[in-house]
Amino acid sequence: MIDTAHLLAAYDEQLRTDAETPGALSVARHGPLRLATFAGGRGFITYRDLGGADADAIRRLVPEALAHYQANPEVDRVEWKTRGHDHAPGLHEALLENGFVPDEPESIMIGEARLLDVDVPLPEGVTLRRVTEEPDVRAMSAMQDETFGEPVSVESADALLRRLATRDGMELWVAEAEGQIVSAGRLEPVAGTSFAGIWGGATRAEWRRRGIYRALTAERARSALRMGKTLINSDSTEYSRPILERSGLVKVSTTTPYNWQR
Repeated sequence: MIDTAHLLAAYDEQLRTDAETPGALSVARHGPLRLATFAGGRGFITYRDLGGADADAIRRLVPEALAHYQANPEVDRVEWKTRGHDHAPGLHEALLENGFVPDEPESIMIGEARLLDVDVPLPEGVTLRRVTEEPDVRAMSAMQDETFGEPVSVESADALLRRLATRDGMELWVAEAEGQIVSAGRLEPVAGTSFAGIWGGATRAEWRRRGIYRALTAERARSALRMGKTLINSDSTEYSRPILERSGLVKVSTTTPYNWQR
């Protein structure tokens, strides 16, 4: 029997601290909030909890946090990361009042890494490998942008290359067929915790439903186990959630990003 409450408690305790902001240029505090600034003009707001703040306090907190970024002309977009299990009265309304727009909710998935360590047969001609060289990283980043229906971002690839240069443990994995990257994702081991995160999963439409993403997830889980990580976490879309559930991960809550743009 999987103890969902235990997994959620581990998530709150271990992953809602410095673990959320690797690679940030700076992190400031404002009350219970952590205000991170990343290269490329991106702000990111998160917190362990809101300290029992009531609706009036939250109504003041949101514009105060936003003002921190508005004062920096280099920041042109900000994400406020919410969780479905938080006590946050009036937060949705306060975010909307200050120009934040919600994205689709995602499922917070957690489970034991060993459950993902399974043999998944790949389609003929498909291979998996870890990438570290700049041309591969740029090709991977471009594929993910295209798969998510976004313009190819040089800045996103640059950010990945900067992260790799820090040697903080992040790994980039791809699946290839006929010299083309058809699926990709990151592994993010979280220092000082039991967790490694699997992020950025994307598979080209014509290659889906053939086991490639699940095989890529299994490969990342094996790498996490080699690092001594016993738990895997991911914020999953409705496409990837069923795949992770079949591997033994469980949904412990939801997360909804709210985005502001200058």
